[in-house]
Amino acid sequence: MRPMEIGDLRHRITLQKKATSINENGFEVETWEDERTVWAKVTNLHGGEYFTAAAVQTENTVKFTIRYLEGVDTTMRILFKGKQYDITAIDNIKYQNRYMEIKALEVVGSG
Repeated sequence: MRPMEIGDLRHRITLQKKATSINENGFEVETWEDERTVWAKVTNLHGGEYFTAAAVQTENTVKFTIRYLEGVDTTMRILFKGKQYDITAIDNIKYQNRYMEIKALEVVGSG
């Protein structure tokens, strides 16, 4: 595997955080708020990674690689090319605080 190059991060993704607000009827509603838009390398899982993920889920699993960011967690989601992805796993690559790999499942049929 070759080292990560800055040119690999060529896709824009938006990290979103769940927020709770009160609607006009006084009820709590959950919404998603943009937290940060960053550059990412985007790849579909393949080989052993794909089959391990497919054994658990049949949805589209995508791997996003971004520069290391504090505060990213599995309660967040990613917007990419008009689709939503729930974060399932985060890996601080080699614990170097340089890049992180985020595995996420495409949300199907959700608004």
